[in-house]
Amino acid sequence: MRSVCLTLPTNRPCPDTIAALGEEAVYAADHFDIDVHLLVLDSCPPPVHAAHAEAVRRLPAHPRITAHHLDEAAQRDFLERVTAHSGSAKPDLLLDLMLPDGLSYGACTNRAFLIAAALGCESVHRRDSDSRYQSVDGRTVFPVHHELLSIGRRAADAVPVVTESTLPAALADRRVAMVGSSFVGELSVDIAEVRETDPGVYHDVVSLWAPGHWSAEQKRELVEESFRGAGTAPFVADHSLLTLVDPMRVDMCNIAFHGESVSERVPLPPARDTIGSDYFLIHLVHDAGLPGVLHNRNIVNYHTGERRTGPGFLAYQTRFAKFLLSMLHFHFVYDRMAEAGDTLLDRHGRARPAAVAALARRSTGLDPAENVRRLDTLDTAYRRLGGRYTDFADLLATRRERLLDEARGDMADFALLTEAWEGLVGAAKATPLALPPGRTG
Repeated sequence: MRSVCLTLPTNRPCPDTIAALGEEAVYAADHFDIDVHLLVLDSCPPPVHAAHAEAVRRLPAHPRITAHHLDEAAQRDFLERVTAHSGSAKPDLLLDLMLPDGLSYGACTNRAFLIAAALGCESVHRRDSDSRYQSVDGRTVFPVHHELLSIGRRAADAVPVVTESTLPAALADRRVAMVGSSFVGELSVDIAEVRETDPGVYHDVVSLWAPGHWSAEQKRELVEESFRGAGTAPFVADHSLLTLVDPMRVDMCNIAFHGESVSERVPLPPARDTIGSDYFLIHLVHDAGLPGVLHNRNIVNYHTGERRTGPGFLAYQTRFAKFLLSMLHFHFVYDRMAEAGDTLLDRHGRARPAAVAALARRSTGLDPAENVRRLDTLDTAYRRLGGRYTDFADLLATRRERLLDEARGDMADFALLTEAWEGLVGAAKATPLALPPGRTG
């Protein structure tokens, strides 16, 4: 019987989300011939962690569901043993990239990938703590339904379980590497206040995540589409499409990856304090010609209040600015992955980490002039907004050189981690998640 990992990384209070995740795990175990490892990776302070532990304890018992609730100490213990046995000459650096002192969207999911490998899971199914499931006629519509129908199957064998297929026939023997959907509700990036205050500033800021050479019309279209997910229309009836999934149509709060094809081959960029750094594999799957399924069980996105006031506001805007700066390097890599196509895969149809790492390394040599212009535009735009946005512009001005260096350094770290990833995954598969009492290593 195959095992899958249903995971929720969190750094905020979310006991209700944990309870809902438990319901999704029960649905998965009851409707599919699988074992489910429900994995909560908890970076919260002790009082919140305790509330989460209670939520995990209250999950209904099921013979084919095992819940794992790991604080950062438990995660570090596991990762220390994995990095020590990975064969890398820099285990301490790898540990820092896997569990950094600071927020990293990519690193938390990378930890889920390694723990899933240790648990013998074939796929990883990720959800987010600031989202909830839709329902229709009193029935919750769980994304795992579509994920488990197709993930890891030959594309040709997935055709009968999807609504339609536009996948080229030449790709029919490749495995479905990703199944995903998007979200409805609030913008995925918490900048609606900018749009409401000054649509012109919103356009200037959001267009900065486009490649620098794009036309004004291309940038306008990107701004219109950005961060909206699937809009606001509620779920009515199922639809699923076997295809090469457009990265703009899926979100990391609603995604599943097949381990052998992609997530055990290439990690996510471990950039600190950078929104969007965890979306890389969605692009890799598309550009390498790996089959995916796009379904419409969209998750409801909402924002919590901590990022809208005081230090939380400045921290969140910094993450957004770093996202914009990261695009200089990511666009370079995405363009060349698109050119490389299925040469990104080995003869078994699996992503080739060496090819990805080489492109990431090449991107570190780019001229930062485009990013200097991004910072100039941000400074002007935020000062037009005034108030606390001016305060953020002042903060940005003091960090310009550091932010430029970090954008380049983050890609160098990604290249290094990608080169080490196969060794880390192999070590994880040979490492117990927790040591028995009395064992020290």
